[in-house]
Amino acid sequence: MISTNNVALGFGGRKLFDDVNIKFTPGRCYGLIGANGAGKSTFLKLLSGEIEVQSGTVSITPGQRISVLKQDHFAFDEYPVLQTVIMGNEKLYGIMKEKDLIYAKEDFSESDGIKASELEAEFAEMNGWEAESEAGVMLAGLGIGVEYNDLLMKELTGGEKVKVLLAQALFGAPDILLLDEPTNHLDIKAIDWLEKFLLNFKNTVVVVSHDRHFLNKVCTHMADIDFGKITTYAGNYDFWRTSSELAQRLRSNENKKEEDKAKELKAFIQRFSANASKSKQATSRQKQLEKLQLNDLPVSTRKYAFVNFVPKREAGKDILKVDRLSKSIDGIKILENISFTIHKGDKVVFLSDNDLAKTTLFQILSGELKADSGSVDWGVTTTRAYLPSDNAEYFKSGELDLINWLRQYSEDKYESFVRGFLGKMLFSGEEALKKTNVLSGGEKVRLMLSKMMLSGANVLILDGPTNHLDLESITSFNDGLVRYKGTVLFASHDHEFVQTVANRIIEIQTTLTADVETTFDKYLGFE
Repeated sequence: MISTNNVALGFGGRKLFDDVNIKFTPGRCYGLIGANGAGKSTFLKLLSGEIEVQSGTVSITPGQRISVLKQDHFAFDEYPVLQTVIMGNEKLYGIMKEKDLIYAKEDFSESDGIKASELEAEFAEMNGWEAESEAGVMLAGLGIGVEYNDLLMKELTGGEKVKVLLAQALFGAPDILLLDEPTNHLDIKAIDWLEKFLLNFKNTVVVVSHDRHFLNKVCTHMADIDFGKITTYAGNYDFWRTSSELAQRLRSNENKKEEDKAKELKAFIQRFSANASKSKQATSRQKQLEKLQLNDLPVSTRKYAFVNFVPKREAGKDILKVDRLSKSIDGIKILENISFTIHKGDKVVFLSDNDLAKTTLFQILSGELKADSGSVDWGVTTTRAYLPSDNAEYFKSGELDLINWLRQYSEDKYESFVRGFLGKMLFSGEEALKKTNVLSGGEKVRLMLSKMMLSGANVLILDGPTNHLDLESITSFNDGLVRYKGTVLFASHDHEFVQTVANRIIEIQTTLTADVETTFDKYLGFE
């Protein structure tokens, strides 16, 4: 178990946490949630000891091992892949190295023999003889084959390094597991493997993630950072969100009769109790929910952006025809002989194990890159808006404030009109006067969404649209695309986003390997 007692922390005169008292107990997976800037990653660093608390204490059950998903992708560059994973259990790895040093001695003494024997006993007790096998199985589950085992970490791509560092954090059954955005850069198969691993994990997990499907699948509890406090609630993310919205609605209507409140609350609890009883990890949740009172439901200060794409003109039947498209980059074939036709109303997710393939295709479709061969024919009634995975080109100068930046893309130049679109993206008042060079990644994406809403396009091209966004912005964006009457071409690793938006799946692995009209879950075999 890991717990905090009256923990407080602040930076630059701003208090992040105050008098935080919380216990994370074995057998539970806690989703740590909060708006951007609330301090989720900082709190994980407090728990791990990477940051010292300014007051209060963090306590861990004596003898328990804590494991953290490392964020420095270059820290292990000089180590082989398999060894890097085993280094996740520092004690076991230390015993292995000490044994090797003793056995490598030329003048092996009697005392060396005794020490080696002691180490061997401890090594066996820690299941050391299975360490390489366990590490290999984890890597394979995440899509890193045996051919990578002896490669140095520096020989791997960024995405491959992420998977190895995740295996390192999971290795050796740690007592307490702290994961900060573990699904970032993972493909669908790797995320599915991680979900199954955590569902069967018996110890304590605290995870930060912007992936709603992942939080719903693995979490038994939510730990919500708001008002400078952290409060835990039984249930997954959807339960937390729905109960939060219900609580806000009930509290906002003080004239509502108490019996009406109780009736609505009871119906809500019964509905979610039935669902919760099916969860492997939440067998006791139904009893907890039955005792739930209005005062137990979460209160939040969060604000949701309003994302609403309205086409200025309706597109005709002919949207897009791609014929035998091919593209190589630095002599490597990225796309080969790709052909497909997009119809009016299609909302297509493009899947690939290679993110570069999807990005290259979108750059060609948006006109930012030329194909080596083949053709792209857009319908004459189409108007397009493009959200690239890397939007740095749009913010190169950094000299404009948000109003004047967005004014460039608006037919109506009046400040009140432009401020209206900024306000929808939560840039109101003084926020709209900030310079673009001080924006966070999430703020830049929200500004790009304002630009796209202004365009009135009837075709949206979105490359990794949820990257950098917080849960609230992702939810609003998701809802906006579900309502959108135009055509959407997009790529995303966010399961919930794909499942609720896409009505067609196109998979590309250099060549086109699948093109089906179906939902994401059906495509994966989940339905």
